Amino acid sequence: MSQVNKPAPYMWLFRLPLILIALLAYASIVVAEDAAELDRKLRMAAAIDDEEAIVRLLNEGANVDAANNFGKTALMNAVENGNILTTSILLSRGADVNKETIAGLTALTFAAENGQVELTALLLERGANLEARTRSGLNALLLAAQYDQTEMVDQLLFKGADPNAIDRKGRTALMIAAHRGYLDPVSLLVFNGANIRRLDRDGKTALIHAADSGLNPRIARLLIRKGALIEQRTPDGASALIWAAAGGHADMVRELLAHGAEINAQDNSGLTALMEAVSADSSETVKLLLEHGADPALKNDQDMTAMAIAIRDDNQELRALLPGN
Repeated sequence: MSQVNKPAPYMWLFRLPLILIALLAYASIVVAEDAAELDRKLRMAAAIDDEEAIVRLLNEGANVDAANNFGKTALMNAVENGNILTTSILLSRGADVNKETIAGLTALTFAAENGQVELTALLLERGANLEARTRSGLNALLLAAQYDQTEMVDQLLFKGADPNAIDRKGRTALMIAAHRGYLDPVSLLVFNGANIRRLDRDGKTALIHAADSGLNPRIARLLIRKGALIEQRTPDGASALIWAAAGGHADMVRELLAHGAEINAQDNSGLTALMEAVSADSSETVKLLLEHGADPALKNDQDMTAMAIAIRDDNQELRALLPGN
């Protein structure tokens, strides 16, 4: 009868290293999970300004720079929520002031966007990069201008921010503020050396941005008085007046005409401000332009007058306003 093979004595000893490895791997997973939970609690405590919890969690081993899936750290949470004491604690415990999120945001850009002036001063004292950019090319000054944070714009310019820094579209803080109708940031930027005549990548100046949006005619007035060229054209040949009329912005058109804008200027396609106002279905702008001498007989490169455009669009109201009906 054949002999049955039996496990060699003490074979379990050879399996011991594998058991130890498995146990160590399990323990490391548990430790990692515990660490991740500490980091999560730290970010949460920073967001709600719980200083005692922050100190305790850091003492327990939480990573001061641990970020969530979007790259947001406890410091960024503290800054975004305006928590000065929490921010100070995190910075004193070594938080990286220039750490970035996946989108390129830093603690400073969060502060600028939310108008946190005191926090901005603190961050800059701790070495925050004034020119750090988001993925769209916005730095703290550009963000402050975009969100009408006048006091922030003032502070950043005082701290040395470049008033002519541009985003990926070539827009300066002045262009952004002008387009959004924010007079106070525009005034500060002009006073601090922003280039009024600079062009963005679409060939638009701050004045044309203001005319295009039509939100604040006082910005156009300021820019023109400070040297903006009222007849500057975009690559398609459109002047500020044509841009304003195309948006049906009667108040902006009135302001530009008051400063001598050429009323019958034509773009590369032969379009005039009057034709654009007709296309925009803005009876107020059409009336205003006619009162100031707009020539309804001019034709575009398709041999169409303002009246022809009104007929094409079946706009009875504008047809009644235009001469030669």
